Amino acid sequence: WAFKGFVVSDWDAVGELINHGIACDSAGATLKAVTAGVDMDMVGPYHTQLVKLVKDGKVPIEVVNDAVRRILTIKFELGLFDHPYVDVANSKTSLMLPESRKIAREEARESIVLLKNDGNVLPLSKDVKSIAVIGPLADSKGDMLGPWHCMGKTDPVVTLLAGIKAKLPPSTKITYAEGCGVNDTSTAGFAGALKAAEEADVVILAVGERGNMSGEAESRSSLNLPGVQEQLAKELVALGKPVVEVLMNGRPLSVEWSADHVPAILETWFLGTETGNAISDVLFGDYNPSGKLPVTFPRTVGQVPIYYNHMNTGRPASADHFTSKYIDLPSTPLFSFGFGLSYTQFAFSDLNVVADPGVKDQFFVTVDITNTGKRSGAEITQLYIRQRCASVTRPVEQLAGFRKVELAPGETKTVSFILTPFDISFINAKMQRVVESGGLDVMIGGSSVGLISKTVQIEKSMQVAEKVPVF
Repeated sequence: WAFKGFVVSDWDAVGELINHGIACDSAGATLKAVTAGVDMDMVGPYHTQLVKLVKDGKVPIEVVNDAVRRILTIKFELGLFDHPYVDVANSKTSLMLPESRKIAREEARESIVLLKNDGNVLPLSKDVKSIAVIGPLADSKGDMLGPWHCMGKTDPVVTLLAGIKAKLPPSTKITYAEGCGVNDTSTAGFAGALKAAEEADVVILAVGERGNMSGEAESRSSLNLPGVQEQLAKELVALGKPVVEVLMNGRPLSVEWSADHVPAILETWFLGTETGNAISDVLFGDYNPSGKLPVTFPRTVGQVPIYYNHMNTGRPASADHFTSKYIDLPSTPLFSFGFGLSYTQFAFSDLNVVADPGVKDQFFVTVDITNTGKRSGAEITQLYIRQRCASVTRPVEQLAGFRKVELAPGETKTVSFILTPFDISFINAKMQRVVESGGLDVMIGGSSVGLISKTVQIEKSMQVAEKVPVF
């Protein structure tokens, strides 16, 4: 690969070779790592063991010199020796600039996924008289920064509650109630939340996970909403008021009850400093959501692992009892990979797939997309492929490309892709990257389900060169 950087271990990963049982002590771990090409040891035994290993003749000094050379080269290229110290005065004036916050807000808005919008509950009118903002994450600054924000400052964070207040006129009655903590088992706060909801025209419920519940060493055995949050949602929905559920989380959650009973659901992840402003832009129609799920949401943890590009089974699900399915729920996910709604609607048509006459096993793909709704919006056109018969089993579908297109109401645009030989290639049983002759399904749509498709023929098999990373 002609790699020109240097290799650094994870935190104490070299020392952990002892825990793995492939090194008996720190000296052995250091010897294995440095001779394998680990140039820098992050908080491990190099600093106590490497000098002795060199003196004892177990590690050639040339190995150390090569590692030092690679490390210093990168540091020089990054200019770290030109500016070795932080400019404290500059750091105070170069962060949280208006232009930076504008970009943060735009990126946050584009990350929001509209999962459900029955009855067009969203967008909400800015003329609404009263709103109840409820939930343990509605006014939690630190959680909006997500995991591993370390020393990130929480003071500039705009919470959902603050964003809603900034969006609406002072005459709007906005009532906040926490209801419960994220992991609470007590329902003591429900009474205040229900009272606020009863007196409001609309309920916005912010539920999910704490920011520190995601990331390294933060696995969960359940994907349900933690604590009594789902119970809170049930009691709020029972009031009969319009409820918008705002999910804040770092992993797919099993929210099947909400999907069945809550009119509108937004997946907002952890959006950072501009969280509240970005979500409010979507809630009140200043931004039409266009985000798509980069993961699959299961109905229950029992479906995990669940992902869109799985291999086929010998017995695809059918009415026959002896097929690959569950006896107590559908095999399909709650929300599919690539899924995401808009405040408008889109239709795909006129899919064309034409072989490139100049390049073997390359195809030109075009499709028309029309905004059939009444609002301007953006849709992400997703291109998938499937080869039904090959020398090794292939996924039921594989994402091969995507394009984001802005469309006015009634407007149609043609979206184009090039399917290269590499795009349709795979690793065969001999560990070679190849294209194999046969039928290739080319599928397009707004998610990984409900696709339109055409089948083309790959005429000849051939081996394909691997893509080499550029360093």
